[in-house]
Amino acid sequence: MKALRRFLDKIKPNFEPGGKFAPLQSVFEGFESFLFVPATTSKSGVHIHDNIDSKRTMTVVIIALLPALLFGMYNVGYQHYLAIGELATTSFWTVFLYGFLAVLPKIVVSYLVGLGIEFIVAQMRHHEIQEGFLVSGMLIPMIVPIDTPLWMIAIATAFAVIFAKEVFGGTGMNIFNVALVTRAFLFFAYPSKMSGDNVFVRTGDAFGIGGGTVVDGFSGATPLGQVATNVGDELVLRNIVGEPLTTLDYFIGLIPGSIGETSTLAILIGAVILLLTGIASWRIIVSVFAGGLLTAWVCTMVDPSIYAAALLSPIDQVCLGGFAFAAVFMATDPVTAARTKTGKYIYGFLIGAMAIIIRVFNTGYPEGAMLAVLFMNAFAPLIDHYVVEANISRRLKRAKNAK
Repeated sequence: MKALRRFLDKIKPNFEPGGKFAPLQSVFEGFESFLFVPATTSKSGVHIHDNIDSKRTMTVVIIALLPALLFGMYNVGYQHYLAIGELATTSFWTVFLYGFLAVLPKIVVSYLVGLGIEFIVAQMRHHEIQEGFLVSGMLIPMIVPIDTPLWMIAIATAFAVIFAKEVFGGTGMNIFNVALVTRAFLFFAYPSKMSGDNVFVRTGDAFGIGGGTVVDGFSGATPLGQVATNVGDELVLRNIVGEPLTTLDYFIGLIPGSIGETSTLAILIGAVILLLTGIASWRIIVSVFAGGLLTAWVCTMVDPSIYAAALLSPIDQVCLGGFAFAAVFMATDPVTAARTKTGKYIYGFLIGAMAIIIRVFNTGYPEGAMLAVLFMNAFAPLIDHYVVEANISRRLKRAKNAK
């Protein structure tokens, strides 16, 4: 590391004003600050200094995402080999390698497009490169179906970075979660790919690995896709080869779905990492699950012949779809979430409640977490405003009573 530090110090003058690579100063600064915590600090006033800056915070979030990402890669391979009838004869590492090779191009495209735009904007504005897309670039491929074409991901990522982030001023200024805007763009621009009731299983080979023909009776519909099309007072969800699924299957996550959203277990491991490091707000996470569970319990009382999702138990509701992923990684985004303590409880509870309400009562859209988080992103400042105003009113009342 010392050798790398010396090398960067040696070439740094070339990127400073007057150097031959001065136009690329922000690019150099971005790589340097990613590799090393900046040594510059404020010179006056009272400040608290530590080695945790935004890039280090983003790195912790990426580490927390790894359990869901790695499981998602395995699940992609698992669903594929199950679909072609070769799961029993295929090794764990072959299954994982297939999923890794299928998911990797999506991650590469997401980062190339998103970071490329951020680099260009930073150069145009003569600003430092922002670090927010380090997390968004990982979130985007995790919340899309495995068969989403790369060009769709590229277009949606570019739209989200430009219109949901840069036009607001960059990292820390956006009012909507960038990754969810990407998914919303895909949902409304290409609904056949994001509807939730189509094939969510990759059935082609990955770089020459895993070729085969799907078995008879194959269906790649997600569990929520099956719920949306269910008729009658009974609901039996099945995997892609027709075998019944259980709550444990939903919790572990070996089911069709978006890459990083299927395993509630892996997502909760990530939640523990975020909570232990103090990165995420436990108030928001707990409130989202509380709102979802309570609303799901209430929804069990509606007519299931009209609203099939009412047949799902509250536990099944929070384990299926993108609910858990949204609760842990989307709702807790510090830029777009509520900031006050009381506001976080309200914000989280409304996200959980709204996600279930959309899922149950909008049969054309079985996944409600995305819209719930985006909707509450817009109302987060209003929630904080009224929480602060209420606190001011209480203090004024106490002051008047004290006189």
